[in-house]
Amino acid sequence: MNQTVNANRLFLASCFALITTSMAFGIRAGVLTQLGVSFQLDNEQLGYVNQMAFLGFPIAMIIGGPLYNVLGPKKIIWVAFFTHVIGLIMTIFSGGFWTLLLSTFFVGFGNGTVEAACNPMISDMFEGKDKTKMLNRFHMWFPGGIVIATLLSQFMTDNNMGWQLQIAAILVPAVIYAYLFYGQAFPVAKVEGGASTGENFKAMLSPIYLFMLACMALTAISEFGPEQWIGPIMGQAGASPMIILAIVTGLMAVGRYFAGPIVHKLDAGGVLLVSAILTAVGVYLMSGATGNMVYVSAIIFALGVCYFWPTMIGYVAENIPLTGAFGLSIMGGMGMFATSIFQPIIGSWLDANTAEAAKTMTGDAVALAAGQATMAQMVLFPSILIVAFAGLYFFGKKASHA
Repeated sequence: MNQTVNANRLFLASCFALITTSMAFGIRAGVLTQLGVSFQLDNEQLGYVNQMAFLGFPIAMIIGGPLYNVLGPKKIIWVAFFTHVIGLIMTIFSGGFWTLLLSTFFVGFGNGTVEAACNPMISDMFEGKDKTKMLNRFHMWFPGGIVIATLLSQFMTDNNMGWQLQIAAILVPAVIYAYLFYGQAFPVAKVEGGASTGENFKAMLSPIYLFMLACMALTAISEFGPEQWIGPIMGQAGASPMIILAIVTGLMAVGRYFAGPIVHKLDAGGVLLVSAILTAVGVYLMSGATGNMVYVSAIIFALGVCYFWPTMIGYVAENIPLTGAFGLSIMGGMGMFATSIFQPIIGSWLDANTAEAAKTMTGDAVALAAGQATMAQMVLFPSILIVAFAGLYFFGKKASHA
């Protein structure tokens, strides 16, 4: 069966599946205000709708990870397609708040199932450092898809196209990835060293995996924390949030595509260390930037975070292979779960900083000062990672093969 596997077609299909995932994130953000108006929802209710996407994602990965060894990638990827289609169609024809909650959960579940199937499948199809290179090329389509979604949503909104049509646009890459996967032979799940799911779990209790799991939480917060707040914070600093988003996600896509030579030169541990340093510098500069310096700091931040997620997955696939697909799914799930957990914490920081700034300032100055103070607090996450990844790079090479 392995001889008939068309790795290039399966990889292309995986990329369209990830574009579907990222467009679901990007377009939903673009139509959130319209959803609030259409269904007369307040911001708290809209927050619950968004939370369903973050909740569905890690649940799917945690379920899909251990099932990968049993079911293989083919069945899991078709679960992703059907939950994507069900969720998107339910959203388009949604009758109110509760339908919207359920439909968003289905879309989030589909998004997580794509990661649960495609990460280990790509890892199985490629060898050695090509694993990390190809996982980076695969993950370039998450920011790449957000760029597509942002521009498409802006165009459709400007031309008075309703939110239903924008949600329907996400079905296009979904149908493409279904077509590309249809009728294909899939690689047999590689069970490293004859490891069962139970042995995967035992390998996940190793100190190096638990260390990487903690780091995954911090890398995800370092990436998604500032991105979630970059619009309102930088909007008062003389910069366009749309241009910032395009710069950050566009650079991430390009950086991930050309990850191969960088990974080969530095190895995954070195990439993670450099990424942590650039991320810390970028967030620190954003905490005080105004005017054109906002764009400069956004570029540095983008160069820092672009390799985090796929290189963390690639490092585990290369150096702790006994954790298997289960281990990769738990890593991704931890990233999304940590992101959802920390959003209200970051929000509480912003509330506290707003109250503090209001004592001495008025108007837009309050929002800018509070936002920049909050961004300065977020430097903590990549700063911890600098120390952690320095230790991993200089001392962790032998331990990683345990």
